[in-house]
Amino acid sequence: MTSKPLDNIWIRRQQCPCGDWKCYIKYEGDDQTTGVSELVKTDGTTSSSSDVIFTPYVGQIFKTDDEAFEYYCNFARKNGFSVRKARSTESQNLGVYRRDFVCYRSGFNQPRKKANVEHPRDRKSVRCGCDAKLYLTKEIVDGITQWYVSQFSNIHNHELLEDDQVRLLPAYRKIQESDQERILLLTKAGFPVNRIVKVLELEKGVQPGQLPFIEKDVRNFVRTCKKTVQENDAMLTERKELDMLALLEACRETSQRDNGFAYNYTTDESGKVENFSWAYGDSIRAFSVFGDVVTFETTYRSITYNMLLGVWFGIDNQGKAFLLGCALLQDETSQSFSWAIQTFIQFLRGSHPQTIVTDIDSGLRDAITTELPNSKHVISIWHVLSKLSSWFSLDLGLQYPEFKTEFELLCHLENIEDFENQWNHLVSRFGIESDKHVALLFSYRASWPVAYIRGYFLARTMTVDYMKSMDKFMKTILNPHSSFKNFFDQVSEATNVAFQKKEKQLSSYSPMKTSLPLEEHARSVLSPYAFNALQQELVLCMQYATTDMANGSYLVRHYNKLEGECLVIWIPDTEQVHCSCKEYEHSGILCRHSLRVLVLKNYFQIPEKYFPLRWRVDTSLVLDDHVMTSQEGNDECSEAFNSLTSTLYSECLISKDRFSYVHKELNQILEIVRSMPVFDEVTLDLGPNTVNDL
Repeated sequence: MTSKPLDNIWIRRQQCPCGDWKCYIKYEGDDQTTGVSELVKTDGTTSSSSDVIFTPYVGQIFKTDDEAFEYYCNFARKNGFSVRKARSTESQNLGVYRRDFVCYRSGFNQPRKKANVEHPRDRKSVRCGCDAKLYLTKEIVDGITQWYVSQFSNIHNHELLEDDQVRLLPAYRKIQESDQERILLLTKAGFPVNRIVKVLELEKGVQPGQLPFIEKDVRNFVRTCKKTVQENDAMLTERKELDMLALLEACRETSQRDNGFAYNYTTDESGKVENFSWAYGDSIRAFSVFGDVVTFETTYRSITYNMLLGVWFGIDNQGKAFLLGCALLQDETSQSFSWAIQTFIQFLRGSHPQTIVTDIDSGLRDAITTELPNSKHVISIWHVLSKLSSWFSLDLGLQYPEFKTEFELLCHLENIEDFENQWNHLVSRFGIESDKHVALLFSYRASWPVAYIRGYFLARTMTVDYMKSMDKFMKTILNPHSSFKNFFDQVSEATNVAFQKKEKQLSSYSPMKTSLPLEEHARSVLSPYAFNALQQELVLCMQYATTDMANGSYLVRHYNKLEGECLVIWIPDTEQVHCSCKEYEHSGILCRHSLRVLVLKNYFQIPEKYFPLRWRVDTSLVLDDHVMTSQEGNDECSEAFNSLTSTLYSECLISKDRFSYVHKELNQILEIVRSMPVFDEVTLDLGPNTVNDL
């Protein structure tokens, strides 16, 4: 006899990075500045309490029976009762063609045989024969299936409840996912149910008894969790082992079909799989061009198996996120994160990104410092902003909106001295100098405010478009799955579809806005996404005035805005332009100040060195068929060479001395290579793509 497999449920990590187990993070839509939505919800309904719900009527049409039931539920809640599903009628041709929804007090309970106990429980039934109902009938019109209301009655033979009472009906007492996670944390800490309820009331700032659920619901939830997701549950442990073995077998099969696919894992003392990581051939190849900046997303974990999910993302020349690899980690320690980073680098044949973007996490920061000492570590500003409400809204109360507005302005200051002065003023003004989260943010200040990371190359990974594309991919893969094997299949399918779509994308036409030769030249070289970004800077550059400061330097400022002026240095011999705003170093797109100087110098074309390979229109995520055929046995060589040359190209543009040195040495290397004998076959042993065992 086989039991139904457990759903593998993914939830957001809620343990606060401050390290206090009593503190947790609640993700709210209002705090997600990018508009990133909650990806996984316990309850599928999305109707807002402020939506207008009209009284149902006979003949009303719905696309599905579920849509009709949701509508009736919302109507019932606003009118002081709840509903339940009653009879359904089915035929061989139409399937289910009738649905009956009734008031929760409809009908009468049939008498049950009393248990053979001394004091049997004799609970009074709430059913009183209420005739309120909504009947649905299916019909097919022009080949389209729809449901219409065939009968409706809103006549009740019982008293309807007020708002503060109807919320206590079982149908509406829902423990949201964020509360479920908090309850589990408090349970593991040894809190009894009654104290858990009091803690939640205090944390939410509500009066006793005003939670959307009651103590009985918490008790039932804890009891259910102990049966299904408790760490010491032998059945769950066994299922997890089988699940990981199935995942391992799926990776082995995939490696036989995709020569570029790579995977790795660790085992404990008894040989059981603990940590698991994999990457796809297309992703590894794409890293050679778009691997300068990577995002390691560690927001979600499996509540069923208590494993952390880490997803590696890159950003392509269209500003969209694409998957580089995945990792399933047993815990959230620096050791596990170090293994994940080591394995990721191993998949990439030793290549390192210039910049890695993550959430706030001390263990992850330590791992990056150890494993990627030459990579810049940046904490996504969106992750910081998403935590502000949990950290400060309760303490600041009505002052919180003003605090949040000033905090966001503070984040985008470009001068370190200005940031630190304004920071001290902000925390002093709101009286939060001793707050532990203020101390946490200030200790990480080298990684998240613009003032500190302005010179780091981020390739526009802090834009709303990039965050939305990453959110869209996560939404695709983070549905409940019965196993990690199914999750792996879903990730593989989503990755394949994403790469296929990117390859089929046509270059969209971007109209000219300035008629400048620089704009025409940029449109012919850059991808539509990168061109739109540069075009915006080119349009704005016409609003700036220049002042010649001699020695090839110019002071560039807006003609009427009181914003900071920028110093642009122009080196005509090597056609180099450097701006103090560091926008090019930050995004790979020339800023308005530099473009203003090029216009002043009557340039018809932007120097080629300011068109990075990653932003060019002819740069592809996947090599075309001709290139793939000619390099079939030499994949590792081409990837390693492309990665090396891409990094060398970026490094040599930093200064004139670097460029001159690299140019001289490459000419000498070219002469040496040309003089070397030519062999018919070249075999390079760069190591296997797939790592089966450690």
